[in-house]
Amino acid sequence: QVQLVESGGGLVQAGGSLKLSCAASGITFSQYSIGWYRQAPGKQRDLVASISSGGSTNYADSVKGRFTISRDNSKNTVYLQMNSLKPEDTAVYYCNAKGVGVWHLNDYWGRGTQVTVSS
Repeated sequence: QVQLVESGGGLVQAGGSLKLSCAASGITFSQYSIGWYRQAPGKQRDLVASISSGGSTNYADSVKGRFTISRDNSKNTVYLQMNSLKPEDTAVYYCNAKGVGVWHLNDYWGRGTQVTVSS
């Protein structure tokens, strides 16, 4: 059974930091590209950052220079370090795993973790 479990969300003041974790099980983790998405109330779910199976990273313009995505394949975990948080970063953050190669049809989501940034 595939599971993606997000953790690390919470309430933080503007300018503060949080580190999100996405722990995966039931997949060959190293063969998946992992993305962090976020969805604010009434808005669509948008990509925040992604990291490929080879470690290449990609960021939304709104978080460049503030957020850092990383992965530890030995722990089947991806992290999102979020610094200089702004109220507009408030959203539910979701982890997504997309398979590569022979796994390319696989696409999994976690249930999300709430991040609230107060002004």
